[in-house]
Amino acid sequence: MEIKTVGIACDHAGYPLKKFVLEYLEQKGYPYKDYGTYSDISCDYPDFAHTLAEGIENGDVYPGIAICGSGEGMAITLNKHQGIRAGLAWCTEIGELIRQHNDANVLVLPGRFVDNKTAEKILDVFFKTTFEGGRHQRRVEKIPVK
Repeated sequence: MEIKTVGIACDHAGYPLKKFVLEYLEQKGYPYKDYGTYSDISCDYPDFAHTLAEGIENGDVYPGIAICGSGEGMAITLNKHQGIRAGLAWCTEIGELIRQHNDANVLVLPGRFVDNKTAEKILDVFFKTTFEGGRHQRRVEKIPVK
């Protein structure tokens, strides 16, 4: 995957893991843009998911990382955007498959269900994995609602 600037967003439940992910990005030398939230005070995940999605669709950032408690709220919201393919991963195998088969442009992590070590492994595989194309390209092209 060619990384431009990583966009990152979370809600309050994802904030602790987001702090770790920001440290990870800095250690790897990946530039990033933080779309919030900036604390563990209760907030609404769609506010941050939509802003991240718009950043990807506008070409400001690529790829994206989104984190909430289960990951589901972020994934559901992000995938409402036609240009987004957000995949929820809680293990490395899924982190790899969402890139290989779905050309995911957003990695969604379930902040309450993965520890930092697991998240690091998922991030590593997500960033290094490329889209296989072929039969998967045809399928990805059928995703947007026309």
